Amino acid sequence: MVTYRSTMVERIDLPSRETRERRLEEAGYNVFNLAAADVFVDLLTDSGTGTMSNDQWAALIRGDESYAGSRSFERLESAVEDVMGFPRVVPAHQGRGAENVLYGTLLEEGDVVLNNTHFDTTRAHVANQGADPVDCPVDAAFDLESAGADAGAGTGADSETDSHEFAGNFSLERARSVVDDAGEGAVSVVIQTITNNSAAGQPVSVENTRRVRRFADEIDATFVIDACRFAENAAFVRERENEFSDASIDEIAREQLGYADAVVMSGKKDGLANIGGFVATTDRDLLAECKQRAILYEGFPTYGGMAGRDMEAMAVGLREAVEDAYATDRIEQVRTFGRLLEDAGVPIYTPVGGHAVYLDAAAALPHVPSAEFPGQALVCELYREGGVRGVELGSFAFPDTDRPELVRLALPRRTYHRDHLEHVAETARTVLEKREAVSGLELASEPSIPELRHFTAELRPVSR
Repeated sequence: MVTYRSTMVERIDLPSRETRERRLEEAGYNVFNLAAADVFVDLLTDSGTGTMSNDQWAALIRGDESYAGSRSFERLESAVEDVMGFPRVVPAHQGRGAENVLYGTLLEEGDVVLNNTHFDTTRAHVANQGADPVDCPVDAAFDLESAGADAGAGTGADSETDSHEFAGNFSLERARSVVDDAGEGAVSVVIQTITNNSAAGQPVSVENTRRVRRFADEIDATFVIDACRFAENAAFVRERENEFSDASIDEIAREQLGYADAVVMSGKKDGLANIGGFVATTDRDLLAECKQRAILYEGFPTYGGMAGRDMEAMAVGLREAVEDAYATDRIEQVRTFGRLLEDAGVPIYTPVGGHAVYLDAAAALPHVPSAEFPGQALVCELYREGGVRGVELGSFAFPDTDRPELVRLALPRRTYHRDHLEHVAETARTVLEKREAVSGLELASEPSIPELRHFTAELRPVSR
């Protein structure tokens, strides 16, 4: 049962097929270059695209826009401590701004950074500091053929091979191998991303977080949790990790986050806000250093690139995100979407994660080789056929990595309804019925930073 009702609506229109084909060509077959007005159902990202509550809108009115010592910052700081357990906060304009503040403070050239799986901007920020981002996913993370085999309730045991309950876990076996190869002291930061966005939004167990904490202590590394979807992760923990079956979402979140030295957060996900982010820590020295970098890149440490009204909205959103009814509804809507796509015969990654359904583009378009970006080809066809915008997270988005060819359809929070999801499923069904006519793509132009090429690169169909 949906736990909210709509009190404001926005009209959307499906452009004609002729218009969609023209817009796709003009965009260089990169849907990031499309105008939002030309998109019918926009599943490009769940970041900042959700619907705020009436309480959040009301909170905007009391925004304190003082340059220093804003009361709105105090309310955000209080919410972060109450919900996440961190008393020291440095705000930023959004998650990547927070990444710049934190990783620009922690990293030096030549460092090695371990992560269960780096997402695009995280990888880029690490590389921008001259450090080496290394992924340490468990085997189950990208095992598309057997994914979902063990998706029932369980112990959350930190097995490297035998469980898909927590396919987002950090592989300590791989991490120790990297440490052995890189040498003592090379790894300065260990990151755990919850949920694991690049691994189909799969959850991370609390037990795995505890073990990563001990591992970071062993190698004298700073342990950071990328907490963008911490509440969604907590909902999975309650379902699948027996120790927490009777715990509330907020209790689980505080337990899991409490093992980190710092968290980096995009408030545009589980902050339920349209803009904003922050770094939070228990370390006074790290806080002081982050504040100095924030002043340089974001703004004074009590606003950090955010308007006071936006800090107010995020403070409310953080508290709403850990409400049991909200978290349960959020996970169930994504599962419903997955079932609709499966019923339409669309190959998807299972079990479905917390914020999106991931399509297996290699299985959907088996005639398109990896070198011709089958995921991006599928993204383009979803738009051409039904005005649906998703995002490729395979060889186009992550060059020179061993990632599967996935397409993410991310659900904005509290925004779309079942009719929209049924339209997407029917669109995908139609694309697959015509799959033999789908051609691959090749790069026409790309930016100088390879980790970010999927945002602005242009492509063209491969001619036969």
